[in-house]
Amino acid sequence: MNLPLGTKKPNRQKASRKRQASASAETGQTPFLVRLANQWWDRLISSVFSGSLANQTAQYAAHRTKRDYIFNSAGLAVWGALFPILTIICSQLVGTEEAGMFSMAFVYANLLQFFGMYGVRTFQVSDVDEIESFGAYQLHRILACLVMAAVGWLFCLLRGYSGQMLTICYATVAFRAIDAFADVYEGRLQQQDKLWLAGLSQAIRCAAGVVLFALTLFVTRSVSTASIALAVAAAASLIIVTIPLAYLETERSRGWQLIEIREIFVECMPTFLATFLFSLIETVPKFAMEGALPYSDQLFFNAIYFPAQAIAMGLGLVYKPQLVRLANIWSNPNHRKRFDLIVIAISAVGVGITAIMLVFNVLIGPPLLGLLYGADFEPIRSELYMMIIAGGLSAVVDFLYQIITVLRRQDVATRIYLIAFAVAAVLSISLVNTIGFSGAVWAYTMSMGVLFVLLVVQYVILRVKG
Repeated sequence: MNLPLGTKKPNRQKASRKRQASASAETGQTPFLVRLANQWWDRLISSVFSGSLANQTAQYAAHRTKRDYIFNSAGLAVWGALFPILTIICSQLVGTEEAGMFSMAFVYANLLQFFGMYGVRTFQVSDVDEIESFGAYQLHRILACLVMAAVGWLFCLLRGYSGQMLTICYATVAFRAIDAFADVYEGRLQQQDKLWLAGLSQAIRCAAGVVLFALTLFVTRSVSTASIALAVAAAASLIIVTIPLAYLETERSRGWQLIEIREIFVECMPTFLATFLFSLIETVPKFAMEGALPYSDQLFFNAIYFPAQAIAMGLGLVYKPQLVRLANIWSNPNHRKRFDLIVIAISAVGVGITAIMLVFNVLIGPPLLGLLYGADFEPIRSELYMMIIAGGLSAVVDFLYQIITVLRRQDVATRIYLIAFAVAAVLSISLVNTIGFSGAVWAYTMSMGVLFVLLVVQYVILRVKG
């Protein structure tokens, strides 16, 4: 096209640079998290319209050790802090009695979650040859979560709960059932060496639950309504983040067979029994307290239990990202001594974390807890110290059991947990009824000591026998 004399030709490069600059300025004004959320939403919608999540190209890299530690640590930290944060929010907004009710309901939900988890996570991620298909793991988890819901309903019926306590129990069980179901997808991400994505998913679910719970409780001052909001937040996170992330970022699994579901149930039953019994051992003192002591004592018990739980969480940050690598080390007979050295080293780390936590609580423990919960913790200072020692024992116990699972000898630990459960039941009932709150702490500490000694002996026997 001929232009009139004196007319300049359009500068296409200049116009393009102007558009890019405008887009960059617009992007710079948008917060990073908002941009990330928008990108994820665009990817999710386009994948849904294409007709298949599993056929999409993965965009996030595997084999990222630094990311694995950072994001998995974040996920475990938020997950581990969830219960204490929710309890603190309850205590500050509605008082210690209702906070104690929520605390007790959450303890029940945590215990019932072991039905939904069924001890499969370590078995799944260490299934490096994918002997069982991911589809089989999914269907197994659906059945396990249905069992969990049924047991939860039966438990509330037998306990005779009604009104507010019944609603809180149902809502917290629903939240933990969703958490258990999400775990199978996060296990798939870890199995495909994308643990950092699993940690991100876990962190988002827990953080969303805390935010919605706090906002709802602040507005309504109703613990039951806030508990329902907690479950709703978890369900939304599962649908929008966790399930799509697992399908988009992992390889398509082969088809499942009915026999695989049966094999998972059979293979993981010893792990389920052992982990359930372990949680039951931790919960027995709380059962003994209900009815004998006011609900506010449940709050105090859980408040001093949380620093002890932090020890297990800290040790988990060290060894859980290494479970797949530990399974590979164990599979080579020439590396068995190296395996033993790693077990000793991680156990020593647990002792170190316990010592640090104990010193910290000696210095500022009771005043800090008093500030967080709005109650006086000075009269139970000695119980706090005892609980931290029990927490260190509990952390190493959990680690040793994970190691026994890697060795595929989880069946031998079941009878150990049965012995420890019997000890915990006798101690809890007798000590709580005689010396009250202190008796519950003593019972928990002594039970963990028995379990620790028995598991150490069992591991030594397994290694001596080869």
